[in-house]
Amino acid sequence: MLLQTLPQLIESAATEHSERIAIQDGDYQLSYNALNQQRLKVAKACMAAGVEKGDRCVIWAPNIAEWILAAIGIQTAGGVMVPLSPRFQGAEAADIIARSGAKLLFTVTDLEKGAPLALIDDFDLPELKHRVVLQGQDTMGVDWQAFIDSGAVVSDDQVAERAESIGPDDIMDMLFTSGTTGKPKGVLSSHSQNIRVFDTWANTVGLRSEDNYLIINPFFHSFGYKAGWLAALIKGCKIYPMKVFDKTAAMAKIQADKITVMPGAPSLYEIILADPERKNYDLSSLRLAVTGAAPISVQLVEDLWNELGFETVVTAYGMTESTGVVSICRPDDTAEVISRTSGKAIDGVEMKCANPSTGEEVPRGRDGEIWVRGYNVMKGYFGMPEATAETITDDGWMKTGDIGVMDDDGYIRITDRLKDMYIMNGENVYPAEVEAILRRCDGVAQAAVIGVPRAKQGEVGMAFVVRQAASVLSEEQVRAHCKDNLASYKLPFYVQFVDQLPLNASGKVMKPELKKQAAQLLAPK
Repeated sequence: MLLQTLPQLIESAATEHSERIAIQDGDYQLSYNALNQQRLKVAKACMAAGVEKGDRCVIWAPNIAEWILAAIGIQTAGGVMVPLSPRFQGAEAADIIARSGAKLLFTVTDLEKGAPLALIDDFDLPELKHRVVLQGQDTMGVDWQAFIDSGAVVSDDQVAERAESIGPDDIMDMLFTSGTTGKPKGVLSSHSQNIRVFDTWANTVGLRSEDNYLIINPFFHSFGYKAGWLAALIKGCKIYPMKVFDKTAAMAKIQADKITVMPGAPSLYEIILADPERKNYDLSSLRLAVTGAAPISVQLVEDLWNELGFETVVTAYGMTESTGVVSICRPDDTAEVISRTSGKAIDGVEMKCANPSTGEEVPRGRDGEIWVRGYNVMKGYFGMPEATAETITDDGWMKTGDIGVMDDDGYIRITDRLKDMYIMNGENVYPAEVEAILRRCDGVAQAAVIGVPRAKQGEVGMAFVVRQAASVLSEEQVRAHCKDNLASYKLPFYVQFVDQLPLNASGKVMKPELKKQAAQLLAPK
């Protein structure tokens, strides 16, 4: 019987896998039994800190074992786990902390942009009552062990009662995504949704209990969290978190720990394949590769089989609003199918290419907006009923905003986006957000951003900037302004100054025209 809540899942895993190792993070090691005990201690501490069912708690940290412990502790206490990118600026993090009404924040002493607690110190966050430092010490927060010790005032019976009160439809997490307006939306997913979707995902890709799973994809993203450690716990795998991708460190870990599972964006595999030092490492343990988020060539699929020795290579398609997964290839698909499609709908989920205006399915082989219906469709956007109603129809179909073509076998090929979003190294970038930052730069009159193809990254940003009259704004100044206000993956790769932007009769920027200009500007000379 499929388990329905996170507490049930971890208790069952502890019973089934007992002293087998669940997490290996450097020298830090936890068995499945120890993981279960730590989960209860963290849940007690959350309850002692005042976390009630439905309260939001934020995790802002890189891939470390304590990230997982914080998450499952929050979820056992009935809280809603809200992850943040460790690459965020203070303003980006503070916005989500404030809008989610988070009560607790779990973080570390240092992130890409600096000390996170200092980065948000100047922002008004009245509902944030506790700041916990997962590793190290910071005078602006309580350290991890002290936080756990604070839970001693909560009894075993109290935490058990809280965990048992959690129902399958209770919200387990809220991952933030942005729409074309650039305003982040909190996507609500339940306990049963998460567990069913990633049990299905794990069964489809062939994840096994004996697998050693190297998780490079960031935990704040569904690829590293849900298809990462959650799927691993569902199947009883051994989890190896990796803070930051480093090709040499990754190859050394594959060799030393006999890693069998290593999902990632296509660029991750391309970097390893291109490294001349690869021959010095034994990578023969690799078995399962799952990729997506960017186009993948037939040659890369074949190289993953023949050069890196993967038995199974599959591609997938999904979004935060679909609990992370819509479609996936099957392990016996050909290289051509894996390369040119994103698979077919996961079991129990419907998918169609629809006329966006009517919702009617278009003939197979014709472009249409991808619509999805089933147990994977989000519960809604947090505090945004109108946006939820615009996205999910009365009969349960979710509009993805992506354009695709479906073949007679139900396999989908993504051809375009109704939204302007582009994907850089597996990260979603929303031009409206970048454009809003550009317009705040002194000397900028107008700005428009598009995604353009670039090898390895998949797509990168290209900013078209109109200077204010008499401005001598430089490309370096534009880049510096963006760097001060945006996570690094959102930074425009190209900055092009233009006299004017192409506008339609209603004054809107015609981005197809910008794409034509970009193609000419970037064409080989």
